[in-house]
Amino acid sequence: MAYPAPYLHAMQYRVGLAVLCLLIVLPAWGQPELLRNPADGPEPMKRYTTARTDTPPVIDGDLSDPAWETVDWGSGFTQLQPHDGAKPTQETKFKILYDDHHLYIGYRCYDTHPDSIVSRMSRRDGFAGDWIEINIDSYHDKRTAFSFTASVSGVKGDEFVTNDGQNWDTSWDPIWTTRSQIDDEGWTCEVAIPLSQLRYSGEEEQVWGIQFTRRDFRNESRSVWRYVPRNAGYWVSGFGELHGLRGLQAKRQVEIQPYVLAQLETFKKEPGNPFADGSDGNVAVGVDGKIGLTSDITLDFTVNPDFGQVEADPSALTLDGFQIFFNERRPFFIENRGLFSYNISNSTAGGPYDIDNLFYSRRIGARPHRFVGSDPGSGFYSDQPEFTTILGAAKVSGKTKSGLSLGVMEAVTGREHATINVSGEESREVVEPQTNYFVGRVSQDFNEGSTIIGGIFTHVGRKIDDPSLEFLHKSALSGGIDVIHRWKDKAWQFHARFVTSRVAGTAEAIRTTQTAFEHAFTRPGADHLDYDPTVTELIGHGGNISIGERKGEFNFQTGVTWRSPKLELNDIGFMRNSDEINYYYWMGFRENDPVGKFRSYSINYNHWWRWDFGGNNLFRAFNVNMNGNLKNHWNFGTGVTYENLDISNNWLRGGPSYRRPSGVAHWFWVNSDGRKVVSAFVNVVQAYGFENKVHYHSLNTDLRIQPSDALNLSFGPSWTRTNRDDQYVTSRRDLFDQPVYILGEVIQETLGITFRVNYNITPDLTIQYYGQPFISRGTYSNFNFVLDPLAKDFDQRVAFFAEDQVSYEDETYSIDTNRDGQIDYTFGDPDFNFVQFRSNLVARWEYIPGSEIFVVWTQGNTFFGRPEDGLIGSLTDNIFSDALRNTFLVKFTYRFLNR
Repeated sequence: MAYPAPYLHAMQYRVGLAVLCLLIVLPAWGQPELLRNPADGPEPMKRYTTARTDTPPVIDGDLSDPAWETVDWGSGFTQLQPHDGAKPTQETKFKILYDDHHLYIGYRCYDTHPDSIVSRMSRRDGFAGDWIEINIDSYHDKRTAFSFTASVSGVKGDEFVTNDGQNWDTSWDPIWTTRSQIDDEGWTCEVAIPLSQLRYSGEEEQVWGIQFTRRDFRNESRSVWRYVPRNAGYWVSGFGELHGLRGLQAKRQVEIQPYVLAQLETFKKEPGNPFADGSDGNVAVGVDGKIGLTSDITLDFTVNPDFGQVEADPSALTLDGFQIFFNERRPFFIENRGLFSYNISNSTAGGPYDIDNLFYSRRIGARPHRFVGSDPGSGFYSDQPEFTTILGAAKVSGKTKSGLSLGVMEAVTGREHATINVSGEESREVVEPQTNYFVGRVSQDFNEGSTIIGGIFTHVGRKIDDPSLEFLHKSALSGGIDVIHRWKDKAWQFHARFVTSRVAGTAEAIRTTQTAFEHAFTRPGADHLDYDPTVTELIGHGGNISIGERKGEFNFQTGVTWRSPKLELNDIGFMRNSDEINYYYWMGFRENDPVGKFRSYSINYNHWWRWDFGGNNLFRAFNVNMNGNLKNHWNFGTGVTYENLDISNNWLRGGPSYRRPSGVAHWFWVNSDGRKVVSAFVNVVQAYGFENKVHYHSLNTDLRIQPSDALNLSFGPSWTRTNRDDQYVTSRRDLFDQPVYILGEVIQETLGITFRVNYNITPDLTIQYYGQPFISRGTYSNFNFVLDPLAKDFDQRVAFFAEDQVSYEDETYSIDTNRDGQIDYTFGDPDFNFVQFRSNLVARWEYIPGSEIFVVWTQGNTFFGRPEDGLIGSLTDNIFSDALRNTFLVKFTYRFLNR
């Protein structure tokens, strides 16, 4: 399981926050005797000496094999949680062997009540129940490690650890073996890790960094082999050492995994539509592979990749105009994603800008940019591809002994067409050009990872040979350089990133970018923006500079992050907005040892400011919050945010800057003891605008049931209601050809219910179900228009249409501004009722390590109901409507690999 991420530290606030903490919590009592004082730092270096074996042990969880008698036990664990530095709640020992092909670990996990050991199963990387884990820094760079977690139930967990323990990537899925047994002393476990799954040098005699962590689920405690205090601010650089490795031949990993897939899709037959005859089927083949170019560098490739077993994205609907970020779920792009990720900022204070990244893999294979719709009334039908075909992709990644990290990825997507049928005559229209995506990432460690210098380069090249696609960039480049420096025993950290971008294409393409939601170069009153409809390229810049201290109980971070008006990353990256300069500050106090009724708690303070590049102050907010872990293993959090300025350059969709009502938001969440058969999570959020023009309420819940170690279920309803008087509707031109920005009072209610069922027949044979019915309904009234967009008084910012100025007929509103009986302009009814259902049922069998069979049933439905219908009634009536689509597939993979 991932070690808790280190936190930041601020000396100047010690006294004030300490007094506050004393007022909140009771004095500590009953503290156990410490083996190690956290204030003294890590214990002296610990070493374990392994030995080569010619007769490897049988991996069955039984430690009686003669091979184990050739090495000594390693022991001497120290508790990390809940009592930092105390004796462990249960004792643990281990042994390590190796041969030419594998590293073998044997564990003896003592337990004073073996009949109470929790053998809870889960998905891979679920980390449920009792488990034991080894972290291996085979590079011995004191920054990166490979983590292998073996649960008593036989479920595997594996993570790639980077940045000295700050990042844990569960997407890494190596091939290895584990077996365990329960006996009258506790439980035992054996692990065999192929050396081909690790990266190490070719030296005759090697030293690796190692660390062990054990979870005692019943007492919810952690203990580690080499003690590193929880507030140390580092992890990998505090590992112990593994000696005795001699004559290891560096393994070049070779894994080839072909697949065969059969798929059938059923849907409603549409009379007259030649593309909707009720069913569609196909058979596909493809291949994935890994080839070790050297012992340090690996080539991953995929040809005609399939992602049919991937869980569907959650339903979402937003009215603010910003893009919705979806997490990557496709295996090829998930693996090693931490190496290619390049967030411009990563602030502890948090903010919408933290999501901006130079590489957003969801751009590859996304929906085609051009859409050709159907018009059944005129006999016009189109068959539009849902996604762009990925012809092939490859990436080279790894890290050398010298601390050089390298990542190169390239993917090619095909030219896509929509098939058109007009009165029986078929033709094709291009909707997406052939496109090449490239990402290159490099970084170099210095001084055992205390200083890191790196860079990234991305490029998108489109083969645009059709006039209908000239609204797209022909090429898009971005790049960045970054520096991380840590000092004073790695407690302090300075982080700087500078990025730049260049997009090029026709004048039409660059006009489209300049007037896009994220840029709005034609925004009235923005004199600092330079709109030019004739240019064929844009060059922008952005970055982040931060400093903080993260060691000890008091932590802090402060920084500034910016996006220039011409920065554009959305061809291969994700950029929420441009023309912003954001300043952030965070400080916190964390007590990791039990105090009073708390196992641990934290108190935090944040504030944020924002300006645009014209020097206009757009946003100011302040926040305080507290999070606590109680001794009964319940968790809770609460906080309040006070916002006293909120001016948006995007609210009027290309119109002038608009002052939105400021307000206050508060929240409370509680999570019951997750070790129990039944546990629950509840989160309540409420926000109010000071002018009584905005009200927001949300309730998120999750009920989790564990009827047996093999079966777990969850049921998570979530509900939100937003009522605001100045929701943007549209813009029109008045009698004098001046823009009119129309707003309205909206009441939006959203209800989603997420179901999950996981049944683990064995650790290698699982059945998983995911389902989410979702509805979002919005009704508009009290339409108004903008008078003075920056006025402090709401009644001066907008004016409401009188009843005799507005008429409604055939889902259209008509406006007669001067009441002369003539319609000045119209706009469509903005009311909506969006219903969606997404689900998939996946049976997965890993019949031999790395080779799998998937049987999948996916259901999906998107429906637009009547806004006047009730929320619950509309949802239940429409989620299983005639528009429901069913997809059935069977996928067979076989992995060929070297030893």
